[in-house]
Amino acid sequence: MKSTQENRGPALEVHRAADRGRADYGWLQANYSFSFASYYDPARQGFGLLRVLNQDMVLGGGGFATHGHRDMEIVTFVQSGELVHEDSMGNRGVLGPGEVQVMSAGTGIQHSEANHSATEPLHLLQMWVVPAEDGTAPRWEQRLSPDSERLGRMTQLVGPHAEAREGLLTIGQDARLFATLLDDGQGSELTVPAGRRTYVHVARGELRLDGLALAAGDGASLEAAGHDRVLTFEGAGSDQPADVVVWDLP
Repeated sequence: MKSTQENRGPALEVHRAADRGRADYGWLQANYSFSFASYYDPARQGFGLLRVLNQDMVLGGGGFATHGHRDMEIVTFVQSGELVHEDSMGNRGVLGPGEVQVMSAGTGIQHSEANHSATEPLHLLQMWVVPAEDGTAPRWEQRLSPDSERLGRMTQLVGPHAEAREGLLTIGQDARLFATLLDDGQGSELTVPAGRRTYVHVARGELRLDGLALAAGDGASLEAAGHDRVLTFEGAGSDQPADVVVWDLP
């Protein structure tokens, strides 16, 4: 079920959590915002250059065996638990809550991902963006974004290489990932430049986006507008903060 809101230009289109693709592998409970693996919806083949947005729960001891990627920018954001990453470039990292990883697959990379714990679940978002150029050199990096960095404000986590600076992970595309953490009644804003697309995903909690009620797992998309637009975000649940990611796309 989809709904829209007219608000100063193009409508926000809401994609409810219940309408996502789902897969139960026993060790993995997966939710697919766009067509992925065994889930196929011709109307949900990504959004602009955002090709994948998966929300995964990996049980203790579970993990993805070594597999390959190429020509894709892969961003992983851990919500809870710990993720172990190993790849064919010799990188190994453990990501905890609030840690973000970028893997530019480029000419090809093999990697594995696993729950670091044998007993506790791992909750993560994995998002894929189509690169501006194929055949680049593979690369990997990660950093922690503590709750204090995102609480009550919109914080940029990822951006294009041309905007590289300390504390910002970069990818080979003119795309930016923002995140915010909002307690009940707490707000933040993001200006969407004219001509850009935006995709919002609520990882946890409840949110009001320009007055629209969104819950955990819900998404909302905004097509390119002819003028700048300010999106308003407000936490709307007392049990836990709203944990939200936002993609700014060409």
